[in-house]
Amino acid sequence: MTKQIFVNLPVKDLDKAITFFKKLGFTFNPQFTDKNATCMIVGENIFFMLLVEKFFKTFIKKKICDAKKNTEVLLAIALENKKAVDEMITKAIKAGGKELGKPKDHGWMYTRSFEDLDAHILEIFYMDKSKMPKEMKNKEQRI
Repeated sequence: MTKQIFVNLPVKDLDKAITFFKKLGFTFNPQFTDKNATCMIVGENIFFMLLVEKFFKTFIKKKICDAKKNTEVLLAIALENKKAVDEMITKAIKAGGKELGKPKDHGWMYTRSFEDLDAHILEIFYMDKSKMPKEMKNKEQRI
């Protein structure tokens, strides 16, 4: 069975959101793109649906979280190495995003975070499981 994940995110301005994420190197599926939404390809089976707020509201009964004031979700994307993490953060800042905090290097995992134009938080990281602490590797084997 093929599994896919679609993360739906509200955006204020779809064109600006597309431009921002294109600058980070993401591509979009034109089959699922119109004036209300676009499908950003994150991985082979992982997609972010960027939905104009008015359209997003048609799927929910609650209010949309104000991401500038509250955090509802952290979106984490794993990349192939530390350099790729740094490059994406640099691109995000140049495209108008805001870096959150300082890089965190745990030896086996390296993380950096940014806010996009709608204040969604994306944590970009690299993980080298071969350098993972023994106690974590042992837990992985028990599950």
